[in-house]
Amino acid sequence: MKALILRLQEVDINKKLAEAPDDSYGIGIFIGTFLPFIILVIIAYTIYRYNKNRIKDE
Repeated sequence: MKALILRLQEVDINKKLAEAPDDSYGIGIFIGTFLPFIILVIIAYTIYRYNKNRIKDE
């Protein structure tokens, strides 16, 4: 199962950039690659802050 997940997450950015129709495509690849990680960090921080404030209020 772990091998399947790792295989699905594997991204060859250099191959995508080589097959890109123009240079502005690279910006989209960059944003699309890092956006999921940024969203996960924001969600994790929100949960952390919520729990921290909840414990402080008790």
